[in-house]
Amino acid sequence: MDLAFTSEDRAFAKEVRDWIAEAYTPELRAKQAMSKNGYLDKEGMVEWQKKLHERGWIAPNWPTEYGGAGFTAGQKYIFHMEMAAAGTPQVTPMGLGMVAPVIMAFGNDAQKQQHLPPILSTDIWWCQGYSEPGSGSDLASLQMSAVRDGDEYVLNGSKIWTTHAQWADWMFCLVRTSKEGKPQQGISFIVFPMDLKGISVSALPTLDGPVQGQQEINQVFFEDVRVKIDDALIGEENKGWTYAKYLLQFERGNAYAPGLKNMLSKAKKIASVEQSNGRPLIEDADFQRKMAAMEMRIEALNATELRIFSALSAGEAVGPESSMLKCAGSETQQAISELVVEACGGYAAPFVEDTWSHLRAGTNYDMPTPAYAAPAAPSYFNYRKTSIYAGSNEIQRNIMAKMVLGL
Repeated sequence: MDLAFTSEDRAFAKEVRDWIAEAYTPELRAKQAMSKNGYLDKEGMVEWQKKLHERGWIAPNWPTEYGGAGFTAGQKYIFHMEMAAAGTPQVTPMGLGMVAPVIMAFGNDAQKQQHLPPILSTDIWWCQGYSEPGSGSDLASLQMSAVRDGDEYVLNGSKIWTTHAQWADWMFCLVRTSKEGKPQQGISFIVFPMDLKGISVSALPTLDGPVQGQQEINQVFFEDVRVKIDDALIGEENKGWTYAKYLLQFERGNAYAPGLKNMLSKAKKIASVEQSNGRPLIEDADFQRKMAAMEMRIEALNATELRIFSALSAGEAVGPESSMLKCAGSETQQAISELVVEACGGYAAPFVEDTWSHLRAGTNYDMPTPAYAAPAAPSYFNYRKTSIYAGSNEIQRNIMAKMVLGL
């Protein structure tokens, strides 16, 4: 197993870094630095993603026949590594990384022609309709109904924790089309526009302080919403559980270590400025111990990711390793966000709900803390979700116990 990058790999990494230096403008950098959840507003996200599209790098995991970047397995890893190391905005995964692979694999030709080009160009924004009130992590218990009425489904129910539904043009959604047999056997995968009569979106307030442009999650209600079955249904009726499991392999397993190194670097910079007992916090022995432990944790994760990258380059598939990465990566994100709050000390106490206020033209908002401290507490609260979404870490450990330990 060779964990070293080749000269071609290093040349590609430089190409990506050079492009980032030009495309990632000071305006985008300033807004991203103040983001409490890793996202820009929709305008900023579209601007960034269209730049990636123009360069041909918006879809590193897509087949070239659909407009993918044509990266090798090594180039995919390096591309994501350089983006994370530079702290660029996250590309919204709903369209590009989640529904698109399902449409490619199970959609008909008309659906591919309709949906894939605008997903690639970020002309259409997607949201995911999976979770429901009362279902928790038991997705198979979903109850939102899709009842046949001629050539249409009539939808009734609601979806919850729907990220950026307020921006979405389309939703991909799991619905119950049958109550026969096991719960998993009566689920279908459908897509539809969000401007249909009977759909309403209600913002859900979160601990990180939802404000204009940064409000993240919603509940979506459906009351007698009608969709054409031929247009909406992806694949076969009652096979949605199979498609949902297929989608999950694209939702998990990304490289965490480069982004974690970036997060830890920010924590170090803050600790170099903030004082403890008359000297920089970074010189405090106890804080140094915590930073060293975190560095070892990240390096161990990085080595694991490089081993997986090497296996992917050799044509091997990733199995329960994706669950391991998800647990280790998400929990380390949470731990670093705690270190950042500790480093900010008292400056983290004034909770800055609107961390972008001072960046808006025409405002004379005075930040009650240094700029680096403004997103510290909001980010800490926002990162509580990372061990829950994309399959809770408890479920990931069950997967590992079953597939690795045979329990």
